[in-house]
Amino acid sequence: MCTSHEHDQGEAAQAGAGRRGFLRATALLGAAAAAGVALPDAAEAAPEAAARWRPDPDSRRFTLAVMPDTQYLFDGPSIDKAPFEASLRYLLEHGRDDNIVFLSHLGDLTENGAPAECAAIGEAFGLLDRRGVGYSVLAGNHDVRSSTDDQRGSTPYLDTFGPARFEDRPTFGGASPDGYNTFHLFRAAGRQWMVLALDWRLSAAGYAWAKGVLAAHPRTPVVLTTHELVVEDDTLSPYGQQLWDGLVADHDQIFLTLNGHYWPAGRATRENAAGHDVHLHLTNYQNRYFGGAAMIRLYRFDLDRNTIDVETVSPWILGRAARGLNELERQEIELSGDADRFSVDIDFAARFAGFDPVPARAARPVSTTLVRGTVAYWRFDGHADGSAVSGTIRDLSGRGNDLRVVTVGGGALTWSSDHHPDQPGHGSLEFQGYKSPLEGAWLRTVDGAPLNSATFKAGYTIEAFYRLPADWDASHNAWSGLVSRTGTGGAAGKTADDPDEPLATLSLSDGPGPQWAVRPLNQQGIATNWGDETAREQWWHVAVVNDGAHTTLYVQGCPVARNPHASAVGLTSLGLPWLLGGYEYAGQIDQILHGRLGDVRIAERALPVTSFMNH
Repeated sequence: MCTSHEHDQGEAAQAGAGRRGFLRATALLGAAAAAGVALPDAAEAAPEAAARWRPDPDSRRFTLAVMPDTQYLFDGPSIDKAPFEASLRYLLEHGRDDNIVFLSHLGDLTENGAPAECAAIGEAFGLLDRRGVGYSVLAGNHDVRSSTDDQRGSTPYLDTFGPARFEDRPTFGGASPDGYNTFHLFRAAGRQWMVLALDWRLSAAGYAWAKGVLAAHPRTPVVLTTHELVVEDDTLSPYGQQLWDGLVADHDQIFLTLNGHYWPAGRATRENAAGHDVHLHLTNYQNRYFGGAAMIRLYRFDLDRNTIDVETVSPWILGRAARGLNELERQEIELSGDADRFSVDIDFAARFAGFDPVPARAARPVSTTLVRGTVAYWRFDGHADGSAVSGTIRDLSGRGNDLRVVTVGGGALTWSSDHHPDQPGHGSLEFQGYKSPLEGAWLRTVDGAPLNSATFKAGYTIEAFYRLPADWDASHNAWSGLVSRTGTGGAAGKTADDPDEPLATLSLSDGPGPQWAVRPLNQQGIATNWGDETAREQWWHVAVVNDGAHTTLYVQGCPVARNPHASAVGLTSLGLPWLLGGYEYAGQIDQILHGRLGDVRIAERALPVTSFMNH
């Protein structure tokens, strides 16, 4: 909280500046009440499972729990452990579902740092100790009742929360010689992360120790926790500025800092010396009802969505809801705000690239891509960017399904080294199609290619990688084909739908999104699989899989919603060529791809997702 009674009054005045909401959705409250979460009596009676804490170290979704100032719950003769224990039990009960990997307390555990206060909260933390849960604590000014730095010597706080308490914990990395600074390592999303828990006032020795820890773990992303840093939105305290200048700014590994001490909750973002954003968060609820009731913040990391979703909950109040809430508790339930529930967008791979770059996936030999049943495989690597495509592009399957360039309106086709990160070949073709007037270039299989007459009665898999530019426009570029078969339904005697549509086309709709529209052998009309819209300026993998009876469209290895259930056997053929980057209507080229096309593979059987080219 503060260093003196006068400062206490100044901080208390800030409480009137705004009271922000802190509870999750009402549905969660109801669920917690139904489950009896953290009712005082239930908290004491709840059995403690013997199983050790086992977060999933590989899941790309995990949760870091944070608890700020709890000092008013541990204040001399008025010690009340129930709210604090309710929060710890909540973490134990939800640990598996939320994949909670660690808990960080932000200091001011107690009001006076007295032996009885430290002993009481130390005993409460035993709930986590007995389950082997990883957690960190750090000294706030009230825990040591001193304005001195981490060289202050022995205190009741250190007697309770010194390094010896954590030595048997798998997450404990070590402590500074004075014992007031610690670091903790845990595995999540398949990698190592660090929580660097620093005393509320670092000495020169403390700074040196922290820098040494970071140097010893140069590829580990770091969440720095301390008691004081951010004082309000977009503002650091004088000591916080010192900590930024002396440690955070020059260590790119530190991407998130968490502190308490001041209120109300706030955030700041600063650019470090490497030019990357560091997110600095202030969380403290001691000015709220029941001294904040040991509220916890849940930082839900999602590396697939490149997001941290943050929410603040009070398990103690949630648990009391079953008995009815008092007036002040009801007022808290009605409060909400963007300081307490928000999302932080972080491209984790890009943010960590400066100290732990993700190595690019190497190109794979053609031989590894020729899975059983491959009847055509084209890749476009090994050429200078921007150079024109000419001559013949060989079918690397060895089946003779070679490609030749066709142009209209003076169009051109060029090579590019751009590619999907999981593509076997590190190259693509740059198509520059445009309609009204029609111009561009595309590829077609040579006359007599075996693929031209194939009907795939036993099933098939067609795969392609594509990327559309920012200027892709539906009015000029929609319905161009990635891979298509020429010949019309009318010519094949299949006229249940538009007879001028081609026999098969994997096209891009006006979304743009992939669409597979074909005339199977056992249908008179067109069978269509519809994909969702796909973003521009991003590489995508698309696959069409037919198992001999049904067809499924996949994007990035994920099945789309609109896959028809009707039986679809094989593909109708008139013995005419296939096209890459082109689409015919009524037997004439009608649209040309505007974008890049990477590796394309066709197999005469249904491939499992695990055999797709992006695996």
